[in-house]
Formats: sequence, structure tokens, C-alpha cells
Amino acid sequence: MQIARFPAMPRPRWPAPVAALGNFDGVHRGHQKLFAQVAARAQERAGLPVAMIFEPHPASVLRPDKAPPLLMTLDQKLAAFARAGLQGVAIVEFTPDLSRWEPETFVDTVLVDWLRVAEVWVGENFLFGRERSGTFTLLRALGEDRGFRTEMIEPVRYKDFVVSSTRIRRLVQEGRVDEAGALLGHHYTIDGTVVAGDRRGRELGVPTANLETGNALLPAFGIYTTLGVIDGIAYPAVTNVGIRPTIGDDRVTVETHLLDTSLDLYGRKMSVAFVKWQREEAKFDSLDALRVQMLADCDAARRLLARLTI
Repeated sequence: MQIARFPAMPRPRWPAPVAALGNFDGVHRGHQKLFAQVAARAQERAGLPVAMIFEPHPASVLRPDKAPPLLMTLDQKLAAFARAGLQGVAIVEFTPDLSRWEPETFVDTVLVDWLRVAEVWVGENFLFGRERSGTFTLLRALGEDRGFRTEMIEPVRYKDFVVSSTRIRRLVQEGRVDEAGALLGHHYTIDGTVVAGDRRGRELGVPTANLETGNALLPAFGIYTTLGVIDGIAYPAVTNVGIRPTIGDDRVTVETHLLDTSLDLYGRKMSVAFVKWQREEAKFDSLDALRVQMLADCDAARRLLARLTI
């Protein structure tokens, strides 16, 4: 996948770019529908299907105290774009100065002069430019004047809910990862590197991999049925997110036990995909009691994953 950065890189010489414009945190079902439209249109006109995103997230620049924890790292987002069939990503550096540009300035400078866009596709709530004054209606009018097509897709609903990154963040924060996954269209996943821990899990007969992650959003503290993904292979697993009240020191950790698998994981990259909440963290009277519960958690995860197509 080709990556271009504004303003750090020269104009990408992409053929007839058909661009999805937005932030696309989580790459959920609504985003996936938008990307499918972009890919189809690009194929029809022999163009390149691309996403244009803002980095860092505008909220982290304009309202850092109120900026939401993001569902994805940039690397995760780029990988999801590639899986969705996009062939290019234009990353626009978002700065306080850029936030003050009039909508017309952004369109002329970035979409027209730099990207030479052929079509722009957005979601219903997309706004841009100074004080978010640029609407879809304005973008379409500017496109008609500058020679590119502008289209919008309607919100995607899943059962009774409109799919949105905001709703998904709340579900993850509440530990409702199965519901979050339903809206995402994929399991909520964090990435990281396995680092050395205190080896308490090994001493208890349930060795765990301690994940050092760059993801900003962790699910609610608790025990989860998960998948540990290493080198593209998904292993059934159980993950504890929290402070381990029986043996911990109040540090927040993410510890994953791969079921019925023995691998040397130290220093390796691993992704943890959250399938379903099992229970809250609890403080046990003894390490023996903790071990019994950990084994029960493993059995519960095995039973659940045996029923699911993962």
C-alpha cells in the first residue's frame, strides 16, 4: 500500500484517486461500507482507491483534555485499510494552523493541488475546515466547481444501533467487547510486545505473557476470553486486564495465557483480540484459590471458543 504525507512529501502521482475522507477510528462496519464504495468506484474509472486521514487526531490537537482514547494505533489502521482493499493512504498532518484553514483553502491546497482527487466520499457527519464550518453541501459545491465528484453514504445500522466509533469506545470501556466486536465487524484488538513479568502465572501453573502495548484504549478491568495472535496464527487464550489485586502492585497490566500451547513469547510481537468478558477481577484469600479460579477461567474460555467460529 502506498503512503503519502502532506505537507512533508511531494504530490503523489496516483491515477484518478477516489478518496474516502475522515478519521476512521476502529475501521468499523460503516467505514468498511464506505471503503467498498470507494474501491468499486475506483475500479470503474481505473483509479486508485485511497483513504485520506488526519494525524494526529484533530481532537488531540484542538481539545487534548477531552480527546477520546482511540480504538486503533496508526499502524493498526493502515493494516485495516489494506485489508479493506484500499491501495493508498494520504496522511494529512493536523496542526493548529491547519485547523484555521477555511474549507475552500483545504479543498484547493490538499484535495485539488496536492492529491488531484477525482472523487471524494464521506460519511454523513463529516465536517472540515475552520471551526468545522465545511459541510457536505459545501464540499459537493466546491467539487463541482473544481472538477471532482463528491458523494456521501448513509449511516450504517447494526440491529438497533447506528454504528459509530463513539459508541464502540463506550462499549469497550464497559467491557462489552462482544458487542463492540459486532459493531466493528471484527474483534477489538490491541497490539504490543511481550515483556518480562514477575512469572507468578508460571509459578501457579498458568504462565502468562505480559503485553506492553501502544494502544490508548484498554477494555474495562476484568478477565476475558481472547485470541492471542502471533505471526498471523490465532491461539485460544484468556486475558487479564487490570491490577491483579491478589498479587499485583496496582500497576495496570495486560496478561494473556495461551490455552494448551507452549511458546517462548518474550520479545515477540503479539495481538490480543477480545472475544467476550468473563468476570471482574477479584482478590483471593490465597494463591491456591487464585489458581483454582484461573483454571476455571481457562475452562470457560475453551467452552466458549469451541462454540464460536473465530
